[in-house]
Amino acid sequence: MFASLYRRSRDERGSVTIQMVFLMPTLFLLMFLGLQGALYYHAKQVALAAAQEGAREAGSETGTGDAGVATANTFLHDAGGSDVMTSTSVSGSRTTTTATITVTGKSMSVIPGWHVTVTQSASVPVERLTE
Repeated sequence: MFASLYRRSRDERGSVTIQMVFLMPTLFLLMFLGLQGALYYHAKQVALAAAQEGAREAGSETGTGDAGVATANTFLHDAGGSDVMTSTSVSGSRTTTTATITVTGKSMSVIPGWHVTVTQSASVPVERLTE
């Protein structure tokens, strides 16, 4: 009785191979999409943290927009540099009331030819003495 359960008829021979031919690429695609999503999320968080650090520096009482850009660039380099994001650019501005830093770059990609651009910005009020 049990032997008949484990026997395959001749028309089912090779069906596992055919199933794997269709399933394995799908499984790999799902795995790579999940990894790509994680890399994008990480790059987005690093860009946001760099923008916040730069904005805090630019918004300090003696800070400048250039100092904020330099701080954001240093943070990007310290957080992994080109292993996290490539083609990065940092811009900043400071008015009498607000300091803003914007970080743009491309997240790393495990899918060939797919480069996702990440842009994060942070603004803080400028510190000032009032009487």
